[in-house]
Amino acid sequence: MSVKNVAVIGGGSFGTVMANIIAHNGHRTQLWMRDADQVESINITRQNSVYMPGLDLHDQVLAMHDLKSVVEDVDLIFVAVPSGSFRAVVKQMQPFLHKGVILVSSTKGIEAVTFKLMSQILIEEVPHARIAVLSGPNLAREIANRSPTGTVIASNDAQVRKLVQETLRSDSFRVYANDDMLGVELGGSLKNIYAIIAGLADAIGMGQNTISMLITRSLTEMARFGVVLGADPMTFLGLSGVGDLIVTCSSPLSRNFRVGKALGEGKDIDLVINEMGQVAEGINTLKQVKEKADALGVHMPLATSLYEIIYKKAGINHIISSLMLEETELDVEFEVGKAKHLNN
Repeated sequence: MSVKNVAVIGGGSFGTVMANIIAHNGHRTQLWMRDADQVESINITRQNSVYMPGLDLHDQVLAMHDLKSVVEDVDLIFVAVPSGSFRAVVKQMQPFLHKGVILVSSTKGIEAVTFKLMSQILIEEVPHARIAVLSGPNLAREIANRSPTGTVIASNDAQVRKLVQETLRSDSFRVYANDDMLGVELGGSLKNIYAIIAGLADAIGMGQNTISMLITRSLTEMARFGVVLGADPMTFLGLSGVGDLIVTCSSPLSRNFRVGKALGEGKDIDLVINEMGQVAEGINTLKQVKEKADALGVHMPLATSLYEIIYKKAGINHIISSLMLEETELDVEFEVGKAKHLNN
């Protein structure tokens, strides 16, 4: 099986760079965007001046506003819209999708109220589709600058994994495969929470010893939560887990890191989000994960502390207190081949 026509749903920074990679690999690539004026601007200037200024788009990238025209008769579709609008967009395009179409989510988030991951939404809304998840340490600006980057494609379908690898692989963009779709998707969603914490810690002047401990314990929380939901703990040691966690906890290019840094500088959370102009998924994910962890009895002191800071106006030093006083004394909780869920 091979594909010729590919669609990318969502013209944000990541959707734009993905569309450009795909086009450079010889595929006619249709990029859907809500804003008709922005569509016209991209097709004339060959740049996405709003989300990815400076990146010259390949001639085979065609921005479009009509969703039906974008997705009908297309074999492979990457969905890169914020989690809050994900289901609505998928519902809108569902009537125009053919049986067996491949849908790949690159959205790192969790749906409010339902606690559904994006792949689960795709399965519910388009049951005849073949589903995959793309996730990893993928800062869009660095990809645009052709900095060597790795990502993970996860699916239960080996043919789908191979097809997406062939579609995206380039000299500077390497695609690895995984069959633990749940673990890969959870890693991409959960790390946004801890990127906010890392930004906050950076703003209040925490040293590298503290940041290192934060990242390591964050990974433990991610894996602990993931295992309870059915993920393989080893997945969190890969690019979609620790890889994504490191980059988003250490780079000012990360929106969630910037949110945390602004919080640490004393700015109001609503003002920070409005000034950014882009979605920081960690804010939405935090509330969903906190409520789910409480319901399941999963010990997540760092996530809980951030929740207290953002939603209950607790002091910023609450994070450090949780790190030093409330965490389990075990360093490594998961042995190879055997997962152990420890709440104490």
